[in-house]
Amino acid sequence: MEEKLEITIDGKSDTHGRVLGRLATIYCCQGDITDSDADSIVNAANNHLWMGSGVAGAIKRKGGQAIEDEAVRKGPIPVGEAIVTNAGNLKAKYVIHAAAMGQNLVTGEEHIKNATHNSLKRAEELKLQSIDFPALGTGVGGFSLDKCAELMINEVRQFLKQSASLKKVGFILFDKPGYQAFSSELKKLND
Repeated sequence: MEEKLEITIDGKSDTHGRVLGRLATIYCCQGDITDSDADSIVNAANNHLWMGSGVAGAIKRKGGQAIEDEAVRKGPIPVGEAIVTNAGNLKAKYVIHAAAMGQNLVTGEEHIKNATHNSLKRAEELKLQSIDFPALGTGVGGFSLDKCAELMINEVRQFLKQSASLKKVGFILFDKPGYQAFSSELKKLND
């Protein structure tokens, strides 16, 4: 992984501005999500959970066919939902399959926000401390990288205010444009 940008955010605050929760870190870097050692990684999935190309294909190639077999047995799921499978041969313990689009490969703001939120919920249900995301819907879904970064980072920031277990949420972007979009959006949290 190359460049990395990391932002630490406060937990939930009371009416006097005192932090009640704990600190959490949101970060982004350019790299291969299949090399992540987070507790879980997120697969940019379709709602039938078959794993073809892009992030899904990379996860299946490196993690093994068993990941897709388990996912497909749990599908189909509503667009915006997420399910958990084992991580096969990957370093991560789990793969969370976020259905940011249907079989028609069309996505939108609500699908991406819901898929992000539900992935975080699955991680919280498992009491995981770390999760790494790709840019949902920006590959075959064709969604704008800049808008995706805005939606996903905002959803993560809001979720972490109430999270009991998550301490690190990352965005692992395959290419420079992805990294630039997410790092630019993360920098806005410091403003």
